[in-house]
Amino acid sequence: MTTSMPDIANHTTAQTEGTLDWVGMSNIEMPIMVASKGESERMVSAHVDAFVNLKEAQAKGIHMSRLYLLIDELSTSNVLNYQSLVTLLDGFISSHQDLSDQAKVQFSFEYHLRRKSLISGNEGWKAYPVTLTGYLNKGELTVELAIDVRYSSTCPCSAALARQLIQQALNEKFSQQSDLALADVHDWLGTTDGIVATPHSQRSVAELKVKLNANVTDFPITELVDLIENSLKTPVQAAVKREDEQEFARLNGQNLMFCEDAARRLQHTMNQASHFDDFWLRINHLESLHAHDAVSITTKGIVGGYQP
Repeated sequence: MTTSMPDIANHTTAQTEGTLDWVGMSNIEMPIMVASKGESERMVSAHVDAFVNLKEAQAKGIHMSRLYLLIDELSTSNVLNYQSLVTLLDGFISSHQDLSDQAKVQFSFEYHLRRKSLISGNEGWKAYPVTLTGYLNKGELTVELAIDVRYSSTCPCSAALARQLIQQALNEKFSQQSDLALADVHDWLGTTDGIVATPHSQRSVAELKVKLNANVTDFPITELVDLIENSLKTPVQAAVKREDEQEFARLNGQNLMFCEDAARRLQHTMNQASHFDDFWLRINHLESLHAHDAVSITTKGIVGGYQP
């Protein structure tokens, strides 16, 4: 029956001749089993983009169903790791012989990790947006891992201004007392009159992209999360009791940072991680003072690498 059905893609030519950079599908919903280094394989709900180029100027189009079926086979019969990603890209091109010599695939999903509370010993889930992208261009392979990590940033300028107001309030309260007692100052600092101002802080996002090399087997998702959170020291929390909230306040007070400070911290951390071929970093401080965001962008700075 299928042999009698018309096949427009194979038996007609392009209305207007020309090559196309990418043709394919985006936003394919698919469950995917992902292998992350140091973690058990786990299922994620992914959105997949799949493309090949169309180098034959007269060809009507590509065979999109072939791309879909290859992704579906990965979903039902395999685990997404470095090698299976390479195999998938090879399959995209071999299924389009004489039509394509470039392939691209992108998996976007949220990766959930159990994270411990700061003090109380509780644990909770945190979701990290992850994008895995593979390019195959005439035999040259590029595999990229991108991840977003949220944290808290407290403004150094605002902290200094708050401290000044607290000093002024202290002088106004006790300047007339010649026999000032430590207990009086201690008690006063525990009131709202004592802490008359607080620095502003905001939820912030570190966006990081790294290029992986063939030494990778499972994707270093958890490793990157740990590198970022340990460097910045103030990641947003999951399960929180009062002792955790107090420790979070202490960490924010001891890690005051502009977006430039956060970018330089992570830049230093990533420069020490020699197993990543390249990195691109964008720091976003979602300001609570301003209606706009403060942003800092940097890269590893290698020739032919990521551009800011």
